[in-house]
Amino acid sequence: MIVLSLFDGISCGRVALDRAGIEVSKYYACEIEKNAIKVSAKNYPTILQLGDVQTAVLPDSIDLLIGGSPCQDLSIAKKDRKGLEGDRSGLFWEYVRIKNELKPKYFILENVASMPKKDKDIITREMGVEPVMFNASLVSAQCRKRLFWTNIKFELPEDRGIVLKNILQDDAEVDDRMITKNHKAFCLDASYYKGSSMEHTIQRKARTMVKLGHIGNSNAQGNRVYSVDGKSVCLSANGGGLGAKTGLYEINGIRKLTPIECERLQGLPDNYTDGIANTNRYKCLGNAFNVDVIAHILKSIPNVYDHL
Repeated sequence: MIVLSLFDGISCGRVALDRAGIEVSKYYACEIEKNAIKVSAKNYPTILQLGDVQTAVLPDSIDLLIGGSPCQDLSIAKKDRKGLEGDRSGLFWEYVRIKNELKPKYFILENVASMPKKDKDIITREMGVEPVMFNASLVSAQCRKRLFWTNIKFELPEDRGIVLKNILQDDAEVDDRMITKNHKAFCLDASYYKGSSMEHTIQRKARTMVKLGHIGNSNAQGNRVYSVDGKSVCLSANGGGLGAKTGLYEINGIRKLTPIECERLQGLPDNYTDGIANTNRYKCLGNAFNVDVIAHILKSIPNVYDHL
C-alpha cells in the first residue's frame, strides 16, 4: 500500500501496518515536531517526510490516508476550548482538503472522545461516516477513549484483560528518581473511579482505573494515585502535578511510569522512543496512536491488494 500519514508524530501508524501484516511500498508523513521526526527516522529510515501539512507537496495518489488531527482545542482537558475554530484543532480542515483531493481507497481519522457534540457532528458530516468509540483499554493497559472515523468496517475486539501490572518493568530497571519523596499517599480513601471496586477490576478485568487516593494537599489529576490492578490513566502530552503526563501509581512506593512502560501502553516496542530526552519521550508518547487499536482496524480491510 501507498500510505499518507498526516500529523504523523512518531509514526505509530507505520508500526500498526507492520503489526497488521500489510506490506507498505511507500509511507509519506506530514510532521513538523523535530523530536517526533527523529524517533520516526530511527525506527523507519525509509519514511518520506513531507513537512507541514499546510504546505506539503502531496503524492499523486495513495491507498490509505491516516491521521489524528490535533485535539488541544477539542479536549475537555482544556479550559475555554475553541473546538474546530482553534488554531490547532482547526488543522482538521487540512485532513478534509487532502482527503477530498487524493480520494484514498481507505481513510482513518482519530480524535478525542470528549469533544463537544457540535464539533463531533461537523467532523461526521465532513467525513461521511459515523464515528466509532474505541477505548484502547480493550487491547492494552491504558484507558484511552478515542473516536475513529473510517470507511473500514470493523468490530470492536474482546477485552484482552490487560492491566497495568502486566506491563511494568522490573523494580531493578526503574530509576530511583522516578519514585516520589513521600512514599505514602496523603489520603488512601478507598474511593474508586466511577464507582468501580478493586474486586470488580481484578475478577472481571474491568476497563477502569482504580483510584487509591492522592499525594499532598491537592486532589488534582496530577496528584492522584492509582492501583496497578486497574488500567493506567490516559497518557498525555501535557499535564502538571507529580504524575505529570503518566499518572502516579503505588508500585513499591509511589511513582510515575517510565518511558518504556508508556511505550508498552501505546503498543510500541521497548525503547522505540529512545534517543531523545525523557521529557520529549513522554510528550511524543502522549500524542501518539495506540498501535494495537490501529492495527485492529487495519486488519479488517478485506483484502488490501484487491485495489492495487
